[in-house]
Amino acid sequence: MNNIKMRSIFITGGSGFIGSAISLRLVEHSRIVAYDNCLRDALRFTQLKKHKNFKFITGDILDYKKLKKSMRGCGIIIHLAAIAGVSSYYNTPLKTMEVNMLGTRSLLEAAKEMPIERFINFSTSEVYGINAKNVNEGSPTIQGPMSEKRWCYAISKIAAEKLCFSYYWEYGLPVISIRPFNIYGPGQIGEGAIKIFALRALGNKTIFVNGNGSQVRAWCHIDDLVEAVMLCLEKKQALGQVFNIGNRQEPISSLRLAELVKKISSSNSKIVFRKSRHTDVKIRIPDTSKARNILGFKAKIGLRQGIDDAVLWYASEYLKSA
Repeated sequence: MNNIKMRSIFITGGSGFIGSAISLRLVEHSRIVAYDNCLRDALRFTQLKKHKNFKFITGDILDYKKLKKSMRGCGIIIHLAAIAGVSSYYNTPLKTMEVNMLGTRSLLEAAKEMPIERFINFSTSEVYGINAKNVNEGSPTIQGPMSEKRWCYAISKIAAEKLCFSYYWEYGLPVISIRPFNIYGPGQIGEGAIKIFALRALGNKTIFVNGNGSQVRAWCHIDDLVEAVMLCLEKKQALGQVFNIGNRQEPISSLRLAELVKKISSSNSKIVFRKSRHTDVKIRIPDTSKARNILGFKAKIGLRQGIDDAVLWYASEYLKSA
């Protein structure tokens, strides 16, 4: 942490699940400026806004003037602002494309005019398409059929990521890109299967599993993701690189996940299959050897422990404020 101690760090999407978790890790030793339109507000579950090293600015990533003014004096940028969540891809495909591509362009344009030490871009595992088994950073990125709304998100993220590296190649902007794989844990307030299953289970409500429940995911706890971000901030070798960040140790089907969440929640919920309303990803497991070799990253939190953490948080924090 010494090389980023008392640095000023600008976090777009700073009120979200991942942004607030990163801020909690950094705020004791760094100055944080969080910028967000508050579409999702995970900060309300923290004391960050009261911390002397934390500043929150309400703003839109597409508002270039305000964005540029807000990030002045910050030498490190962590870019999380995006339209995310499967329902968003279907309900607002145009907004998804605009925010994720043009918002990133605005941030990069502002950043290239400043003395930036590091620019960490958050991409997505969605860039690998519907069958992503043991994919590595050199695997092809896939947009899916043009007729499918779901792939608006993946396309926008592929474009944003390529924009970041274009600024790295042409302007020397010190870019790193992270592709997270199914992040979950305390503080998650957006869409996510573990969150949805946990809330249904805690209320003893029916848990719905899409299709036949055979879809496979490798789930990564938020604390492991935050640790990967810390390593990206510290390691010089990370510059100019893309990293898969996830936990490939315990891949699990959707049905088995629902059963595990139900068991941990001591729930009486029924598990019912239903037809998927959207195009679904069949399998998503990362090859994380590059992150291990360059960053020294390895996910440490097992799925059972992680779900325990999540269920306890939803029961003790989230449901109390609902």
